[in-house]
Amino acid sequence: MNIFQKRKKRTRQVMLVLTLLICATVLYGLNTGSLKIAPINVLLTFLGQGTEIEEMVLFEYRLPRIIITILAGAGLGVAGAIFQGITRNPLADPGILGIHAGAGAGLMIYMTYFTTINTIPALAIPLFTFAGGIIAASLIMFFSYERQKGVLPTRLLLVGIAIAAGFNALTLYLSLQLDEKTYSFAASWLLGNVWGRDWIHVYALLPWICILLPLAFMKSKTLNSFSLGDSISTSIGTKVQSERIKLLFLAVALSCASVAMTGGIGFIGLVAPHIARRLVGPAHEHLLPISAFVGIVILVLSDTLARSIFEPSVIPAGVIVSAVGAPYFLYILFKSKK
Repeated sequence: MNIFQKRKKRTRQVMLVLTLLICATVLYGLNTGSLKIAPINVLLTFLGQGTEIEEMVLFEYRLPRIIITILAGAGLGVAGAIFQGITRNPLADPGILGIHAGAGAGLMIYMTYFTTINTIPALAIPLFTFAGGIIAASLIMFFSYERQKGVLPTRLLLVGIAIAAGFNALTLYLSLQLDEKTYSFAASWLLGNVWGRDWIHVYALLPWICILLPLAFMKSKTLNSFSLGDSISTSIGTKVQSERIKLLFLAVALSCASVAMTGGIGFIGLVAPHIARRLVGPAHEHLLPISAFVGIVILVLSDTLARSIFEPSVIPAGVIVSAVGAPYFLYILFKSKK
């Protein structure tokens, strides 16, 4: 058995373990809340044999929320892996680089000038967050690029922090113009709160993830070539600049669509690819799908813990993710200096 077959076998094994972990977490999440529903009753409810209250709780409240975290976790995990691949920077993450700040500003512009919060316009939210993320990414890449050296990893991080500060200031200014109800939603979104999501939000996010994830997986060989450096990538036939722009659009679209429905949750795009890389190695044909699975585990588990640890009080899932992600970011930062 050669090394490629071993990696493929390893990837299948890791994917099986992560799938079982996701299933267990989802089952626990469906049981968690003010109304406890035993696992056997959850199964019976899915088979149409549950009570009216159990059906309402599962299908109208808990299931849409869990599906949102599954879709967004996969999107954020893959987006982080793409960002790290195209920049060759282990610290690259949509939240740290300022992409989420741009998405937040796009959401605030939408809420301030275009509509009020209700169910139907939820379908348009990813478009505005994507526009904000693209503007942020374009500014970051422009100020981080040098003609001879390309995108500088150190400058990328510093420029990202500066761009994020500017967009955060714009977001804060716009939030002060909102009425009390809309401001409450905005404040909850900025903390990464998945509470209150229903099927309309699932329908808004589902096409983005279903279309963009396969496109990202198809670009795994291109990402592998980027790890060799721009000059070698060019010599083996990779159109470096055009492919980088395509992958940048993919990563921004995945991350912005995801945070549009889950709020400003950071660090998943940083942590998930690192864990995946330790599990299956650096080859992106294995790294990307495992990053998606790890992102799902992190976000579903974080949201479930956020609902259960301080019950009956509920804290945003973004707080749990940050509590784990911030120390991990510092660990990677200090490790990269060695």
